[in-house]
Amino acid sequence: MFKVMKKAGLAFVVAAGISGAAFSAQAAESYKLDPAHTSVIFIVNHLGFSNYQGRFGGVSGELTLDRENPAASAAVISIDLNQVDSGLEALDNHMKTADFLNVEKFPTATFKSTSVELVGDKAAKITGDLTLLGETKPLVLEVVLTGEGDHPMTGDHVLGFGATGTVTRSEYGMNFLVPGVSDEVELQISSEFLKQK
Repeated sequence: MFKVMKKAGLAFVVAAGISGAAFSAQAAESYKLDPAHTSVIFIVNHLGFSNYQGRFGGVSGELTLDRENPAASAAVISIDLNQVDSGLEALDNHMKTADFLNVEKFPTATFKSTSVELVGDKAAKITGDLTLLGETKPLVLEVVLTGEGDHPMTGDHVLGFGATGTVTRSEYGMNFLVPGVSDEVELQISSEFLKQK
């Protein structure tokens, strides 16, 4: 996918709000994250026995693509932490407390890209700032373009991405049950972005 984008002179930004750039001969392309087709999964190791998965809903974001200079692309993504979903209501309620996400004080996590580096035909490394629990730390996302084209039913132009990254939760002050529940939290993200007219 990035090969196609590169041939077309595409520079892209991953959104986390997952957000501006400018073309020399044409305007930058703006995209909004489609929450109905976006999934943010988190995985933690539980007592060395299993890799437990949950997800976050309530994701929003914006993406700016520069097709001539990918490094100028940018993205902003936001996650409503109140919409944590482990499949167990009691665990969800516990994760919302100050032991973990402390949603009463910090209801949102935000990722803002700071650099974009193409690393293959369909891959890029996006570095940005993740703000969680009032702390901001760098986060690297390994991103793959999974598809681009016009939606067959709506006609919207769509970009699809897959991304992975790792958050060390103690760096944000989330120390509860470390190391019984792993300090490292793996993120697996699948998202679609719709071109804005």
